[in-house]
Amino acid sequence: MRAALLDRPHERLRIADVPVPVPDSGGVLLKVRACGVCRTDLHIVDGELPPVRSPIIPGHQIVGVIEHVGSDVRTLTVGQRVGVPWLAWTCGVCAYCVSGHENLCDRARFTGYHVDGGFAEYAAADARYCFPIPDDFSDVQAAPLLCAGLIGYRALRFCEGAKRIGIYGFGSSAHIITQVARWLGRKIYAFTRPGDEATQAFAKKLGAVWAGDSNTSPPEQLDAAIILAPVGELVVTALRAVHKSGIVVCGGIHMSDIPSFSYDLLWGERVIRSVANLTRKDGQEMMGIAPKVPVHTHVRTFPLAEVNEALDTLRSGDAVGSIVIVP
Repeated sequence: MRAALLDRPHERLRIADVPVPVPDSGGVLLKVRACGVCRTDLHIVDGELPPVRSPIIPGHQIVGVIEHVGSDVRTLTVGQRVGVPWLAWTCGVCAYCVSGHENLCDRARFTGYHVDGGFAEYAAADARYCFPIPDDFSDVQAAPLLCAGLIGYRALRFCEGAKRIGIYGFGSSAHIITQVARWLGRKIYAFTRPGDEATQAFAKKLGAVWAGDSNTSPPEQLDAAIILAPVGELVVTALRAVHKSGIVVCGGIHMSDIPSFSYDLLWGERVIRSVANLTRKDGQEMMGIAPKVPVHTHVRTFPLAEVNEALDTLRSGDAVGSIVIVP
């Protein structure tokens, strides 16, 4: 099969012919139909996450059709369309796993990081971590739901009952979760790079009640804020924007250093918390909600041969909505 491989951080992905993967008894083999491009892929390629395997096939928002099931698989069948997220495997026996926090498993493996991902024509996956895709979504439109959607959904849940929510960094995840939040009756305030009028207009089109530069104050105090840009300074900015008891949720797996700030910004029972990965429960809930909204993903596609151009587009900040690789 054709695949895009990362040999070393900071290098371009290499398109090569490699063997089709062979799943184990608990796994499935997928013919990849689409794979979303995520900022975490950039963190891996750019060396901001330490390499754990080389070479590696990145990509962890996979939509594919099952071509083979392992001998122990009972829940999935050949011909079924499923999605594969960032969380690829957990031990199932540690304190985190048995308490419903499998996303924090110390032995967890991640798609496109520990195990080969979806920037390829085929991919193998653990059947336990494959989600059936609602028929309402095409392959390309479903792909961004598998990380951008799931992480955004988990971040939104951590905002608890907040009605006025600011989103800092209006990319793939933000454009999905804005639609879910509006469906739930929340008000979204979108913060973008200074001067990015196109993205601000896009946010308003999706239902944001206000959109502006990330260095400006919203027209009213917020109940909560979600930070999706990997910029530590935005934590301080968001603390200034939320009222007492407000919640600031950091949605990325990597962020630049958070600068020091005076205690009065945190005082008043404000909360800062992070989102770490996802659980299968998040996936099941999000796949049930998305058709009801209904979520419409704004997608730009690239062929596998242009995967580096896709990554460049995301890195530059020129992407509006989501980017998807179509092998």
